[in-house]
Amino acid sequence: MDKKLHHTDGNYLFNVDILVNARTNPLALQYLLEMLNSNEKITDFNINSGLELGRTIDHLLRSAKIALKQEAAAPEAIRLPVKQAEKRQQPPAASKPPVEGPLDVYNTIRQYIQNKQLVRLRTNQRGKQSSMPCRILNFDEAANTISVYHVDEKQVYTFHLNEIDEFM
Repeated sequence: MDKKLHHTDGNYLFNVDILVNARTNPLALQYLLEMLNSNEKITDFNINSGLELGRTIDHLLRSAKIALKQEAAAPEAIRLPVKQAEKRQQPPAASKPPVEGPLDVYNTIRQYIQNKQLVRLRTNQRGKQSSMPCRILNFDEAANTISVYHVDEKQVYTFHLNEIDEFM
């Protein structure tokens, strides 16, 4: 026999299933970890199954994604109204989509705020265009500004309405 196969430096590996009696899965995991960590003879371990942590979060995330897909099934882009001075500078186009009036856009923005709805903004700040998924936090009609929370970057941005190309 080959002596190299029997030489293990005193470490032995076992595959075991352990049944732990506890009220919940996280408590059972806690008991198991305490037992394994408190024994100095156990140098390392790997838990391959039985973890149920995060299932509630996964379920809630799946439900939220389904709800967002249902809301976004037929997304309509909302174009901000063009001011009279800007209208004169633009060449007339044969087939332009209907432009909503300011009150319609303001009401839509208020609905987005009230429903805490996820929207995508296409902005144009100082010639730099961007598209961001966000939630609208505040809308100031007097100053024509809108504050949004960028859901990916987890930051708040404030835009003037003339910097926003469309809501989707």
